Amino acid sequence: MGTSQSREGLEVSDSDSDYDERDEEEQEDEDYEDAQTQTQTHSTSATKTPSQLDEVDARLKALKLKYQSNTPPSNSSSIPKNAVKLYLHIGGNTPAAKWIVSDKRTSYSFVKSNDEEEEENDDDERNDGKWYLKVGSKVKARVSTEMQLKMFGDQRRVDFVSNGVWALKFPTDESYRRFVTEFQDRHFYNVYGLEPTEENKVKVYGKEFIGWVKPEVADDSVWEDADDSSFGKSPETATPVRSRDDLLEEFEEAANGGVQSLTLGALDNSFLVNDTGVHVYRNFDRGIHGKGVAVKFSGGDLRQHTPNKALLMRAETNMMLMSPMSEGKPNASNLHQLDIETGKVVTEWKFEKDGADITMRDITNDTKGSQLDPSESTFLGLDDNRLCQWDMRDRKGIVQNIANSSNSPVLHWSQGHQFSRGTNFQCFATTGDGSIVVGSLDGKIRLYSKTSMRQAKTAFPGLGSPITHVDVTFDGKWVLGTTDTYLVLICTLFTDKDGKTKTGFSGRMGNRIPAPRLLKLTPLDSHLAGESNKFHGGHFSWVTENGKQERHLVATVGKFSVIWDFQQVKNSAHNCYRNQQGLKSCYCYKIVLKDESIVESRFMHDKFAISDSPEAPLVVATPMKVSSISLSGKRHG
Repeated sequence: MGTSQSREGLEVSDSDSDYDERDEEEQEDEDYEDAQTQTQTHSTSATKTPSQLDEVDARLKALKLKYQSNTPPSNSSSIPKNAVKLYLHIGGNTPAAKWIVSDKRTSYSFVKSNDEEEEENDDDERNDGKWYLKVGSKVKARVSTEMQLKMFGDQRRVDFVSNGVWALKFPTDESYRRFVTEFQDRHFYNVYGLEPTEENKVKVYGKEFIGWVKPEVADDSVWEDADDSSFGKSPETATPVRSRDDLLEEFEEAANGGVQSLTLGALDNSFLVNDTGVHVYRNFDRGIHGKGVAVKFSGGDLRQHTPNKALLMRAETNMMLMSPMSEGKPNASNLHQLDIETGKVVTEWKFEKDGADITMRDITNDTKGSQLDPSESTFLGLDDNRLCQWDMRDRKGIVQNIANSSNSPVLHWSQGHQFSRGTNFQCFATTGDGSIVVGSLDGKIRLYSKTSMRQAKTAFPGLGSPITHVDVTFDGKWVLGTTDTYLVLICTLFTDKDGKTKTGFSGRMGNRIPAPRLLKLTPLDSHLAGESNKFHGGHFSWVTENGKQERHLVATVGKFSVIWDFQQVKNSAHNCYRNQQGLKSCYCYKIVLKDESIVESRFMHDKFAISDSPEAPLVVATPMKVSSISLSGKRHG
């Protein structure tokens, strides 16, 4: 179920890692001894001729003997400018894992692909005009988040992924900082196509978000204030680790194969959707159990196109099922309404605006807890450039009767906006009061108030990666965006001109916007997860009451379900954040490992958290199985 302790954090040995004069002198001393032996051998022979003496002198110079000099060599002349030691991690996550020296003396350089003039053309280089990191002849990687660069400032070391897990050790603090700065500058260029000048950074991020460019000048008070919590601080560890000591698999069941989505209920039941139908599970305080009940898809669109989105409504007695029109694209032109109590699809709804058929790529509830409302008749929809609310009642306020209708009824566009320019919306979520957060292809995250979908109150700039999923806490104070290679945690709190604390959903945040924090895998775990595996479905744990705080975050990548302690991530004094340069990244997490790729990982509703557990059970669905995980590490009952 879980994984063993990560070996990624093992320090490379100082004795064979420091590139300094002593290291060079020891090698020269060895050469010097060899040279003395050679000269002594020569001295026993006859008197040397001038040509023989020249030969001996040439040999001695070739061995780099230290001749007397009035000016001793300086450190800068002893160490090449970009000198590094290159290490390779072997052994994966086994007890035998270790770092080995791959190249004791090498150097790095940043090269632009179209500036290189090499006799051999690399297959992975397509003259794309991007910056690449080269280390000797062994490493060449495009500068990007896919490298998963991790900094160890106290060790003058960076780790990264490039067809393996590598580490660079730098001879001085200055050379380490210079590398990190240059890497970040090259990454800025690769993302935005602009030189990393102050003017261009302001152009990309805006003056209000200069703290995202220079985290050292950002207002971090909101993070520091977040350290105070009603349920206490998380215990600190000496070094960032991943663990599974307090994870316990309570249940695991076969899931009838082909699972496409997991939909958790806050009442009696939860649901798995596969290509045959909707399978019902019973909710318990230790997880979910199959009831042996399923609603089968008997034909039509549902049979041909398995739903990839299921939304519970009306006190969880109804489910809206949305199927993509074509393979590989999420957009749908209609959806099916399933009555869970009767087990029948009662209608097929069409998306239409001003008499024309339109599509939606995502749907969600009006608020974070509205699925519990038995009278709920509206829900939200999102497409590439549309944000709207749909109403299942007709314009006269009467719920449409579709049981005997030959034509699909049309959902009423209740409110919303169709944007003229490409917003490239990808995903959205709602708060407890109905405010809306939307993630976009360009990485931007927009906050809309519950009263207007026309203009965002706040728009956070992108960090260079598309937002594929977004979630928000019930109180709207925290937003979690998912990208392929990291999660971004944003605080929406700000103080207005009257000294009142508000969120970015209700007003413009001004110029004291705190920098976000990133949640990442270590380079080793990223490598073990697989090059083609990407983060998806980042969620907060689930609460639907004011005054309650989410305690954990979870996301899925490959066969890993990754869990972060929310309070630990917010803690500014957390060990992960020490000696970091740039945006702070948290690498402390727990991993649930399954034997196949995970479809989705979600925490059950807070009501299912038992008294001595820090969290409700985590439900992990794979195509063939569904598991319930306890975070307490203790069996109950």
